[in-house]
Amino acid sequence: MKPTRAFTRRHVLAGAAGALLAPAIVTRASAATRGVSDTEIIIGTMTDLSGVTAVQGTNNANAIRLIFDEANAKGGIHGRKIRYVVEDNEYQVPKAVQAMNKLVNRDNIFFALANGGTPMNEAVMPMMFEKGVPNVFPLTCARSMYEPLNRLKFGQYASYYDQMRACVKYFVEKHGKKHIGSMIQDTDYGRDVLAGAVAQTEAMAMKMAGGTAHKPTDTDFNGALAKLRDANCDLIIMGTIVKDTTIILQTARKMGWEVDFCGNFATYSTAVAEAPGGPAEGFYSMAPGLYAYPDDPRPAVHAIGTKYKQTYGFDINYLGETGISAASFVVAVLEKAGRDLTLDSLIGTMEGMKDWQDIFGSPPLTITPTNHHASSQSFLSVVKNARWTPVVQQPLSF
Repeated sequence: MKPTRAFTRRHVLAGAAGALLAPAIVTRASAATRGVSDTEIIIGTMTDLSGVTAVQGTNNANAIRLIFDEANAKGGIHGRKIRYVVEDNEYQVPKAVQAMNKLVNRDNIFFALANGGTPMNEAVMPMMFEKGVPNVFPLTCARSMYEPLNRLKFGQYASYYDQMRACVKYFVEKHGKKHIGSMIQDTDYGRDVLAGAVAQTEAMAMKMAGGTAHKPTDTDFNGALAKLRDANCDLIIMGTIVKDTTIILQTARKMGWEVDFCGNFATYSTAVAEAPGGPAEGFYSMAPGLYAYPDDPRPAVHAIGTKYKQTYGFDINYLGETGISAASFVVAVLEKAGRDLTLDSLIGTMEGMKDWQDIFGSPPLTITPTNHHASSQSFLSVVKNARWTPVVQQPLSF
């Protein structure tokens, strides 16, 4: 894993060094619209390239760069090339603040795309909004990414809250689950996941049977799992990410506890499904879309997957595919906004996007002046033979 992470990080950062050379010139050239000059549009991302969620952040940022490079190779957008600047937040709030401070005040970004982590986004949005910098499609499903309505906040995915409500409803109605437990990170992200599970159990005249909370860096879950087993939980809702999910599943298997676990967008990763020893076999996860594996027969999907592997040396994962979608959406918005690109024209164009679809068959994205949440649909998948397999072909709701 370490060699891959280092390789990935180098590719994510490739080309970003030049972003430090001319922010003052860009500002003079386009005093009316920050981050936009006659020749450039500066877009920034602060995400995890080396922390506990690096497998997500690096794949996502790689994919975004791939799409922007393709657009630049075709001559750019209305005569402007996209300069994409990526900073590592290491999945730590202080690092996120430092990274965004650089992107906003030194790199002079037009807007941020796919900022990683719920608490990290929460920490940096006030700084961004003070300078008029939109936060577009952050790499989190927290409701706070689009609520309350703010002209500078745009969410891409079905929220963790919505995903967990749909999950609980499905398992209670279809599998007869009666004792719902939870294991969450003690963060805004984890609490959003828990809120959805609690709301749905209450709506079905049930109560949560038990729950535990942990730090994102914790690695010992024996006590937490024993507590939930003693509470007779028959379904565990997971507000976890990649590393802690894998360790929890490994620990449960060692304990001989075959309870069902269900995660969300943050756990829907090939790194979880392919974990050594197969601890994730039978693990469920909700996600805003379905992962298209490299052997997917659709020509456009196969082509982008092949190009990604040729560029970075390994297969694209689900978070990479969401990066392809986000960047492709942004390119479509910028093209539609026209040559006279301003903050107002960007937002106005975003708010006019209706039923936009990516190449992966994900739910359509629609944004309006009164709703900056592009999609609320999510799918349920399960790990079978180290691959994510859809449980149902249609998205679930509650």
